[in-house]
Amino acid sequence: MARRKKGRPLNGWLVIDKPLGMTSSAVVNKAKWAFDAQKAGHAGTLDPEATGVLAIAFGEATKTVPYVTDSLKAYRFTLRLGQATNTDDGEGEVIATSDTRPSAEDIRAALPAFTGDIMQVPPQFSAVKVDGERAYKRARDGEDMALKARPLFVESLELIDMPDKDHAVLDMVCGKGGYVRSIARDLGEALGCYGHVVQLRRLWAGPFEIADSIPFEKLDELAKDRALDAFLLPLEAGLNDLEELPCTPEGAARLRNGNPGLVLAADVDYGEECWASFEGRPVAIGVYKAGELHPNRVFVLGD
Repeated sequence: MARRKKGRPLNGWLVIDKPLGMTSSAVVNKAKWAFDAQKAGHAGTLDPEATGVLAIAFGEATKTVPYVTDSLKAYRFTLRLGQATNTDDGEGEVIATSDTRPSAEDIRAALPAFTGDIMQVPPQFSAVKVDGERAYKRARDGEDMALKARPLFVESLELIDMPDKDHAVLDMVCGKGGYVRSIARDLGEALGCYGHVVQLRRLWAGPFEIADSIPFEKLDELAKDRALDAFLLPLEAGLNDLEELPCTPEGAARLRNGNPGLVLAADVDYGEECWASFEGRPVAIGVYKAGELHPNRVFVLGD
């Protein structure tokens, strides 16, 4: 006899404005506890020293996490000019300094080199794996690693403000796997003055914006109270980048059993990934082929 899972079988999304100094995992654990949820995960890690949008998936919504993780994300960060640190942020040790200070015009002129499809070397203190071990663990032991550059798509990088000669505020929109700390480090080097991140905030991630978020304090304020459910977004909120295809009752039944099912497609290409709905509820995600959806993820939703 299978053991009964603890907690409520919630399905949906919660957007938290992550506070400074907490890991993303700690925020997810707090949300899972506050909602008394059976299952929870997040779509895209934020460093402890970063704030802003952290999208948390409950229950069946965890099946849509990859579609949010793969989406574009927007960040606002403050670059400290004239200093490099071993962590590429304000938490690390200063390892190099410069008296050179670029102008706003100098910074704007350097930004095009950091947009489009670029190659980026992760920070030494990062979660990338080196011979099966996290880089930050080796860095803590004093090891200087030659990390491999990784591709990154940067849709835009703009200078927003320069409050003084030592600081510049920038907005960046990028794809999956981007390290803002690396952008700050490399931009500082390109400007000939060094640089690191001192403030970082995620403004949006895929379909989720800061306006959708609730403050972290709400989790304590309303812990175990069903009033928290009012802040949940529907499961399908994580599927904005996919086409929705209504299906027939027979199609829904087949899809729920993992079989291809009939869908009503208006303008969908053969082989396109879509999601099927029945009576407004998500049934499955799959590939469209000649009037049918061939499922690769099936949702199991209660009444």
